[in-house]
Amino acid sequence: MFNVITIGSATMDVFVECDEANIVSVSTKCSKSEFMSYPYGAKMEVSAFNSNVGGGGVNTALNFANLGFSTSAICKIGDDIYSKGVLEVLNNSTLDLSNIIQDKNVSTGFSIILLSFEGDRTVLAQRGANATLKKSEIDFDAIRQAKILYIAPLSGESNKVLASIVEFAQENNVKVCFNAGTTSIKKGFEYIKKIIDTARIVVMNKEEASLCTQIQVRPDSRLEKFSDELIHPDIKKMLKKLKVGEEQVIIMTDGSKGAYAFDGKAFYQCPNFPATVVSTLGAGDAFSSTFCATFEKTQGDVGESLMYGSVNSASVVSNFGANEGFLTFEKIEQKLKETPDFQYKKINAI
Repeated sequence: MFNVITIGSATMDVFVECDEANIVSVSTKCSKSEFMSYPYGAKMEVSAFNSNVGGGGVNTALNFANLGFSTSAICKIGDDIYSKGVLEVLNNSTLDLSNIIQDKNVSTGFSIILLSFEGDRTVLAQRGANATLKKSEIDFDAIRQAKILYIAPLSGESNKVLASIVEFAQENNVKVCFNAGTTSIKKGFEYIKKIIDTARIVVMNKEEASLCTQIQVRPDSRLEKFSDELIHPDIKKMLKKLKVGEEQVIIMTDGSKGAYAFDGKAFYQCPNFPATVVSTLGAGDAFSSTFCATFEKTQGDVGESLMYGSVNSASVVSNFGANEGFLTFEKIEQKLKETPDFQYKKINAI
């Protein structure tokens, strides 16, 4: 029996950093976008290069295991040079690998991560096996025996198993933590609403939440006071719309602005824990899985869970790989003791 089972992608990630890359900002009246650019047709020198295992299913599983949970990951890989790299790393962890699915007819997922001098990244992803997961390949009995099912974004054909696994988890009283991905969100709010309704914890970033709810955060809109901080009224609307179940917490991450939560009774806001950013890849996986783990450990303390997630995420972005720098609960607690001014804010919902 496992405390946690994750389901999601497993990839081999290659990190490339070029000091000559440019960041270009493009603004309109209603939006602002940033792009990483390189001179067209030029040959650029690579400043830093590294490789590591990644993917939402793997990153979150490794984090849950590091936090002391008995964990297994449902992931699909090929039988190639990249799968050997994935298995080598996972064999050196405490993860149970009995739910890793290997198929020689597909390639292992592969990503090239282009890092900027600011630490942010652009990901070029080849989904490979991650997009071919079938219902018949999943051990539903393992899910039945777990306490928590953490669902990372599922792409391509793999997304078709989503409705079946959340329905099964609900029928068997398995708590669902759902990190929605764009494949699910693009199916429309009525579809995603049914999935969200089964989840105890739902996590999206601001862009995903905006796409899901069709609510835009207007740059010229009036801001409302939220304790000592400011929260945009459109963000409040998103959180309220996304909360479709009673016993449910909605989490929205917002990059450098930290994260918000809404449990129907109160709004919460937590800033980012101080960190020297090396790479933001894996920050969301670390935050959301740590939130879910802490929420379970504290029996539902939303504020503490936000703070723990922020600390662990800060540790990950201070390292190169998407699953490097994970902290134990004890080390997270120590960092919080050393930084007493770092606090979440809470206000009752009106």
